[in-house]
Amino acid sequence: MPASVELSPNEVARFGADPATAFATNLALVRDRIAAACQRCGRRSIDVHLLPVTKTVPASVLRHAYAAGISDFGENKLQEARDKRAILADLPIRWSIIGHLQTNKVKYLVRFADEFHALDSLRLAEELNRRLDAVGRDLDVFVQVNTSGEASKYGLSPGDLVPFVQRLTEYPRLKPRGLMTLAIFSADEERVRNCFRLLRDLRDHATDVHPGLTHLSMGMSGDFEIAIEEGATVVRVGQAIFGARPTSDQYYWPDANVDR
Repeated sequence: MPASVELSPNEVARFGADPATAFATNLALVRDRIAAACQRCGRRSIDVHLLPVTKTVPASVLRHAYAAGISDFGENKLQEARDKRAILADLPIRWSIIGHLQTNKVKYLVRFADEFHALDSLRLAEELNRRLDAVGRDLDVFVQVNTSGEASKYGLSPGDLVPFVQRLTEYPRLKPRGLMTLAIFSADEERVRNCFRLLRDLRDHATDVHPGLTHLSMGMSGDFEIAIEEGATVVRVGQAIFGARPTSDQYYWPDANVDR
């Protein structure tokens, strides 16, 4: 039980003495914000899936997150996800890998991940398909698109998306569900909104080629409400639920111009 999980002094300082209650409170506040954003744009909140992003949250603390009602965990770094999954193997957690993946790590991802949000090359698609076929399972995937044009971001360029999608039928173990993007790191709301609008427009064209690409994974703690207003069906929220991270955003997006 979470109450029996002893927290280190550093974990108590970061998450408090009762993380489960804090996470449950934050989770409710995020869901209220999702509902309000949906109401503003005439959408149903049940059509927006909240994916809690658990990167940098220790496995011991994630037991408290599970007690708070969180069973979908999103992780950027595969090694971190692997380690946590091994420790939390007794819990029915759904793992989503949402960060860039090197092909030499695919063999680890296919063993446990339920979803992958950062497909951005045919080489990676081929290796995923090969490894999935070897273990006899399929994988839901989102195609990552670089809508901000920043060199620090991974993802296909918008002009390469349709030709890429046309090739996905060659990899039957991959089940494309939608597109993913990271908006520009900017305090200028219109620039952020334009990234989300672009992904939505690209999705509308891509579904002509692959009807399964209906979902839009876009929006994080700082911009998920804007993303919902522009059509997001999955929002990836970490810090609004788990609090500020000890690492900067540059740790996950090196050389990014983070100004918000």
